[in-house]
Amino acid sequence: MTIRLLPPTLINRIAAGEVVERPASAVKELVENAVDAGARRIDVTMVDGGKAAIIVADDGRGMTPAEMELAVERHATSKLPDDDLFNIGFLGFRGEALPSIGSVARLTLTSRSAGQDSAWSLLVEGGAKGVPEPAAHPFGTRIEVRDLFYATPARLKFLKASRTEYQHAEDVIQRLAMAHPDISFTLTGDSRTTLRLNAAQGDLFDARLKRLADVLGREFSDNAVLLEAEREGLRLSGHIGLPTFNRGNAQHQYLFVNGRPVKDRLLTGAVRGAYQDFLAHDRHAVVALYLDLPPSDVDVNVHPAKAEVRFRDPGLVRGLIVGAIRHALTEAGHRASTTVATQALGALLPQGEASVTRPALPFTGSLWNRPPPPPSAAARDAAFQAQAPAWGGTPAFDGLSDRAGPGAYVPAPFARAVEAPVDPADDAARYPLGVARGQVHNTYIVSQTTDGLVIVDQHAAHERLVYERMKEALASGGIRRQMLLIPEVVELEAAAADRLVAKAPDLAALGLVVEGFGDGAVVVREIPALLGDTDVQGLIRDLADDLAETDQALALQDRLADVCGTMACHGSVRAGRVLSASEMNALLRQMEATPHSGQCNHGRPTYVELKLKDIEKLFGRR
Repeated sequence: MTIRLLPPTLINRIAAGEVVERPASAVKELVENAVDAGARRIDVTMVDGGKAAIIVADDGRGMTPAEMELAVERHATSKLPDDDLFNIGFLGFRGEALPSIGSVARLTLTSRSAGQDSAWSLLVEGGAKGVPEPAAHPFGTRIEVRDLFYATPARLKFLKASRTEYQHAEDVIQRLAMAHPDISFTLTGDSRTTLRLNAAQGDLFDARLKRLADVLGREFSDNAVLLEAEREGLRLSGHIGLPTFNRGNAQHQYLFVNGRPVKDRLLTGAVRGAYQDFLAHDRHAVVALYLDLPPSDVDVNVHPAKAEVRFRDPGLVRGLIVGAIRHALTEAGHRASTTVATQALGALLPQGEASVTRPALPFTGSLWNRPPPPPSAAARDAAFQAQAPAWGGTPAFDGLSDRAGPGAYVPAPFARAVEAPVDPADDAARYPLGVARGQVHNTYIVSQTTDGLVIVDQHAAHERLVYERMKEALASGGIRRQMLLIPEVVELEAAAADRLVAKAPDLAALGLVVEGFGDGAVVVREIPALLGDTDVQGLIRDLADDLAETDQALALQDRLADVCGTMACHGSVRAGRVLSASEMNALLRQMEATPHSGQCNHGRPTYVELKLKDIEKLFGRR
């Protein structure tokens, strides 16, 4: 076959294969056109997940009949006034959407501009363009796409269920709505409106947060931290979730470049790096970041669907995102997400309230075959008292050493009060985390605040404090060392010992001095002073395991967070250790003064705060 030019209809269908992958792709292109047209209200209707019909109506500036005829031609656009692909100020600019959609569907374009007495309608069916005809329509534009892919039935086989396609379109509209909070959006599917977002009022940050709350839920707005930074002409703003407010995947990370929703690996990797110190490897932050920069510094023409971008200086962009997120998290201090308390209250509520009807026990013909009913609370109390040894008066329990007098009954070490008196006029009002009132299971500190109580995991909290002090000491010139009176010899596998010896200079900079000690062993002579009396054997074995899982060519300094985190875990207050009242309160005060103390190095919360009103609900007082 000789070389020939493809017919225009086939060219449009090829373009449709790149631009219109599924109904959500068509929705994206049409809604972006409405945004570019200055619309303040955009209504989307879908039938059968968009396979049968997609209708997008807006109140934008509209088009004249001549403009409508040009709009359905390939590469016709009003969004490149200077023909400069590196100075793009609109979401759509290629002029491929309408002709591509019209080549594989039945497209009806109805529009009325501000200067027209009436509206006009134009039909494009399978690539065949009609002529404009008068129609009735208010100011704005309405585009109907019916029988999507009827001209290319093979594409229909690749579409998912109608509900799945509808959800993809809903995600597209939500992302565009988050980027443009001043525009109202509605989405209706099969006569049911599932998305209704009114235009947000107020300044930019308030409007964005209101729109994010409408899309992501009130929980995000309650646990979001404002972020704003600028560097060398780049401006980054938005809201980021607290580390303890996280998800199991990265689907809740929304990134926008010059008002355009994008999914970029560079931006996602920067967010991951910024949260590295605060989240476990299988957890992901919830963020909404808006990056504004000169159009000449970003190329949005590297992907057919404009879903990816390319930056002129990717290092600058990554540094700005990482630095801004870490600064915002530092400003948040010891704050933890409110969802932690909500989950705790959910666990405390009894399962199966009285309003829930319990299934009847099966009747087997004889009452003796039925299982006995559970004992009542009074019966359980009587059984407990009968098992307890005889004692008189109140149990001797001083709260410090748990010493009991002769013949006194000593309860199991479940909870113990501290010597600080429970006085409502105490210093609880001065401290966000309150005043320590007791210790539960020698692991959890219970403190009283002005309007509730706080439960602190002493090991997780102290682990974060040690970790932050290690980072601060390293940044200020080095970590102080503590020489062991008797060097500790740790036996390992030969390969693990070799890895540790190879990294000895880097470990020394972190305050840990190790040397080779024959085959399959190392000797530890000095440890970081911050760790105190720690389990050296466990620390060395954990570090050896960490090194085995990473690239050997990677410098240990580049893995500072992992190494310091491992050391901090071994140097923190262990669960099961009895703390005095002064030690508990000292830990609380350090948490209040230390950034990021609301979560440990693994992303778990270090404390749970329960408000008095919530506790009263548990006991039916509210």
